[in-house]
Amino acid sequence: MTPNQTDRLCDRNAHFSRRTLLGAGASGLFLSQLSRALARADETGVTDRGRPLSVILLWLEGGPSQLETFDPHPGSAIGGETKAIATSVDGIEIADTLPQVAEQMQLASLVRSVTSKEGDHQRAVYNVKTGFRPDPTLIHPSIGAVVCQSDPGESDIPRHISIVPGGSPGRGGYLGGAFDAFKMGDPAGPVPDVRRPVGKDRYDKRIDDLYDVVEAEFRRGRLANLDANRTLHRTATDAALRMMSSDQLAAFDVSAESRSVLDAFGDSAFGRGCLAASRLIEAGTRCVEVTLGGWDSHINNHSLQSSACAKLDPALASLLVRLRDRDLLASTLVVCGGEFGRTPTINPAGGRDHWPHGFSTLLAGCGIRPGTVYGETSPDPKLDRKNPMQDVAEVTTVADLHATILAALGVPYGEELYTPIGRPMKRSEGTPIGSLLS
Repeated sequence: MTPNQTDRLCDRNAHFSRRTLLGAGASGLFLSQLSRALARADETGVTDRGRPLSVILLWLEGGPSQLETFDPHPGSAIGGETKAIATSVDGIEIADTLPQVAEQMQLASLVRSVTSKEGDHQRAVYNVKTGFRPDPTLIHPSIGAVVCQSDPGESDIPRHISIVPGGSPGRGGYLGGAFDAFKMGDPAGPVPDVRRPVGKDRYDKRIDDLYDVVEAEFRRGRLANLDANRTLHRTATDAALRMMSSDQLAAFDVSAESRSVLDAFGDSAFGRGCLAASRLIEAGTRCVEVTLGGWDSHINNHSLQSSACAKLDPALASLLVRLRDRDLLASTLVVCGGEFGRTPTINPAGGRDHWPHGFSTLLAGCGIRPGTVYGETSPDPKLDRKNPMQDVAEVTTVADLHATILAALGVPYGEELYTPIGRPMKRSEGTPIGSLLS
């Protein structure tokens, strides 16, 4: 049995509470890699330095090609036009489309063997963002919602934010709309709906009217015994008013950064989104999701993937460096990936099609062992549609990836939550990759 298999076997038997795990004392189980990783945080997911653990999700919408990003196979029948370049970690190569990321590979790790059973965009997005396949009876919460629910702290600004969200911002699902991501566009512009449109006196009068008139109207026609607090109407209003007057709003303002910093992240909404994400995490936000589209390359694959990588490369590399330099990488998990990969074969239009049978995700920070590669895809796949997993070593399901993310963030991944109708649901049904947790 290989070390990775041993790690995963230990992990598979660890589906109980962190309190039980941490109380195991000097037992052999306590010495497992997973328990050491979880022991970095206390029961509320807080580091020993007192900073809450947070996550930045760089969402590559449309399906990035693993062969043009994190898992190139140059010179093979499936490699296409992309070349491989050395990284800052001996023995690890990535695509030549990401030269700046290659220089910071010592800060990150790669999972090259992610697999799912969803090849449709909408279903695959749901699967990767929630860790579950679509279910007509239930809407599952996204990563950011789960993290925020696990540690219900307070902040004047939203704790779950989606920047340039595309078509699939993080949702609270059965946890409730209070955990939906706050959506905003390019950080070059203002935060929407937080500036007073009138003078202070008139604004204050409007607020008084809001509570005296609008609240009364809100209750009109509802059940007489309805507890207004259950609707979260007043709670949401109060939160919005706090945000409008909060000094924490400055975290959204990337124009406060120097020109050299802005240039380093790249002149794109995505680059500015990554810069804003680091500022927001520093201000206390728990999850920031930044979306980069342009990866759906059914035609002209090399051109489209290269163009998208040109935006990803400076932003991702600069984000990792900034988090490290500001002592935030130990408490912030960076996840970079999309809903699936692209086919090893190139179609007649010069494109690659949808491929959920072995794609890549980058993980960095928050106790993820840096400079590591987990899993492998074959440079000479048999491409047997009935058994595509034979071309992937150390298969990692989407559920396993989610369990790894939650474990790194100190969230009890196997703990059961309850839906509004009392249905028990685990946060994740996967098994963490023990060899990545250090």
